[in-house]
Order: sequence, then C-alpha cells, then structure tokens
Amino acid sequence: MIRVLLADDQSLVRAGFRALLDAQPDIEVVGEAPDGEEAVAAVRRLHPDVVLMDIRMPVLDGLAATRGITADAGLRDVRVVMLTTFELDEYVFEAIRSGASGFLVKDTEPEELLRAVRAVMAGDALLSPGVTRRLIAEFAARSRAPEVSASLAGLTDREREVMALVGLGLSNEEIARRLVVSPLTAKTHVSRTMVKLGARDRAQLVVIAYESGLVRPGWLG
Repeated sequence: MIRVLLADDQSLVRAGFRALLDAQPDIEVVGEAPDGEEAVAAVRRLHPDVVLMDIRMPVLDGLAATRGITADAGLRDVRVVMLTTFELDEYVFEAIRSGASGFLVKDTEPEELLRAVRAVMAGDALLSPGVTRRLIAEFAARSRAPEVSASLAGLTDREREVMALVGLGLSNEEIARRLVVSPLTAKTHVSRTMVKLGARDRAQLVVIAYESGLVRPGWLG
C-alpha cells in the first residue's frame, strides 16, 4: 500500500485528490495539511511514502517545507512531488534542487496523477520527457556553468555517459536505445551512479548533472 499525504491550501483540491487516490486498491491517503508547516509536522508524525506538495501555501511555502523534509535523515525514504499551477512555474527547478522527486501541474489527467504516485514510489522520479525537458533546460540556463566537478571522479566513463543522458531527460528505455544496451543494463548504470553520488533519486541526479557541469544548458536542442 502506497501511503500518501496531501499538502495544499485549497480544500477542494485536497478533496478531489483524496477521492481519486483512495479509490485505488494500492494507494491510501493517510493525512492532509493546509500549509507547509503542518505538512512537515504531518510527515514527521505519519511518515508517508509520497507527499503531494503545493508550491504556494501560507505560513510555510512548499519549497521550504520540502527542504525541511529532505534535510531530515529520518525521512530519507519520503518522496515529495510538487504541485504547480503552470507548466513552467519559476520555482520548479528550485524545488527539484531542494530534493523534490518531480512535479505535476494541478490540472493533470487523473491517470497521470496515479502514474506519478506509483512512479516516485518505485524511485523513477517525474523527469521524462516533454515538458520536463523544456523546464530543465529553461532553469538550468539560469544557473552557473561550473567546471566538471571532482565529485564525478568516482564514476566510470559509461556512468558519466549515462548520467549525461539522464540529465537530458531520457528514460531508461531511451538510454538503452541510445547506447545499444538492454533497459535493465541502463537502469543498473543509473542506479549505481545514484548510489555513488548519494542522490536520493533520478531527480537529484539531473540536478547534479547540471550543477557539476557534466551537462550544459542548451544541450537539449
């Protein structure tokens, strides 16, 4: 059973999400919060698997709440998915940098919301393809362009190659086709790279790819 916490200051949004999620045999909504401060407290109390977190909330916004959750070693297994009103919300890349596992626009189709919850529970993160690629390119273009970080020194050439492709928004299947390997092999390379770099999930791997200089803005074409 996937345990979900809903954090949104709009009660109708929470009610709609709860009705959809609770109707699934493998998902259970274990709590709700109307602001970021209550969301952090609820996460510490209930330890859900996935938090659907609105970015703009009173008292404490979703970004600060996410940082509070991801900075707590005892909550390392909790996955946060940010909810945004617009596809190119100015805070989305910062949210991923803060430790969120991905994002969804609030008017997403019900099936996509369910897929998202199950995907982050599986550690896949919401970073492929379409809008997310454009978003990553947009906000990475505003970040600094460092030299390739020494933190990547422990990676093999293949792992660097795979990490760069993850940074470009490719899925495991797309990476497998690009490198002419099996999807399982691609997934193994991604997993090993995450372990070596201490990345919580695929989302953080994308951030590291840009901030280390391995992938540069404009490479998406």
